[in-house]
Amino acid sequence: MKTLPTARASYGKWAAAMPRNWMSDTLLPWFDRSKRDLPWRRTTDPYAIWISEVMLQQTQVVTVIPYFERFLRRFPTVTALAEAGLPDVLALWSGLGYYSRARNLHRAAQAIVAEHAGVLPASVDALLELPGFGRYTAGAVASIAFQISAPLVDGNVSRVFTRLFAIDGDKREKEIWRLAAEHVPAKRPGDFNQALMELGATVCLPVNPLCLLCVLKEHCEALKQGRVAGLPPPKVRAARKALTLDVAVCRRTDLLLLARRNDGGLFGGLWELPSAEPGKLPALLGPKARFGASLGTVRRTLTHRDLTLRLIATDVPARLKIPAGYQALQWVGKRQLAELGISSATKGVLGEIGFLPGR
Repeated sequence: MKTLPTARASYGKWAAAMPRNWMSDTLLPWFDRSKRDLPWRRTTDPYAIWISEVMLQQTQVVTVIPYFERFLRRFPTVTALAEAGLPDVLALWSGLGYYSRARNLHRAAQAIVAEHAGVLPASVDALLELPGFGRYTAGAVASIAFQISAPLVDGNVSRVFTRLFAIDGDKREKEIWRLAAEHVPAKRPGDFNQALMELGATVCLPVNPLCLLCVLKEHCEALKQGRVAGLPPPKVRAARKALTLDVAVCRRTDLLLLARRNDGGLFGGLWELPSAEPGKLPALLGPKARFGASLGTVRRTLTHRDLTLRLIATDVPARLKIPAGYQALQWVGKRQLAELGISSATKGVLGEIGFLPGR
């Protein structure tokens, strides 16, 4: 069974001398005065809180708000999400990116219905057993929705603790989780965790932090040591791999052929134009496919890849077998696109060939 880290005392001299709840006693009044009015903060529904936390992972608040509101209108309960088809879920997620989040939401909703009678379990350990629930998501839902004294660490919280305690070294993440567990209070743990995230998002910024406005500035070791700009230390990012694909643009009057990828992997479960590695479209689409002129190139930068899509005019027979790596084919018109889950890269392809609504 997966567990969250346990708290053990290990402080600098100044921190050890502070009252036990000094951080929450300072942060909570500030949060009450300064917190942003966000739609997921107007509800106590554990399901809505869970959806918001998943959407907010690696995505900006301003982007998430309309997706969150549309998603809850379409899937207002865990049961509604569980009973929906994955294509419908992906369609509503279209453009938000990191589609494994949507697939895991759907899987977790089905598990909640099957194993917990459609109600999110009010236990950290039980939440951690659900698909897509890591220690951050479990801590967020447990503390915010159920007022369980559970820690969470996202990028904002990590930055706050790193600077506050001047943490560096190879074991920084482990130390931050330990401190987060040490400081989360028994009273209002959800608000405390949100206050930490709010401080990181609005004051303790990655670049040009607003230290003079920070309610914790008197205790910030990085500020005292003149190390704010250098903490957290820069991440060593792996070089993105180049990925080039040939894309078949198959048109019939006002229709375009799209294929739905198998679930899992890059763009899993999403609709796109059939594609393959350079030179392999004939093997993908069969011997009766005919290939014509180049229709342009679309480039996209993904988290781990530099993606190049080479568009090729293609004719296919009326009866075409579903290609390997895909689970469905469909001829679609522009008006149908809103009903399908498509990636931003595919939207770029549709824009290049003039197949977006209004064009």
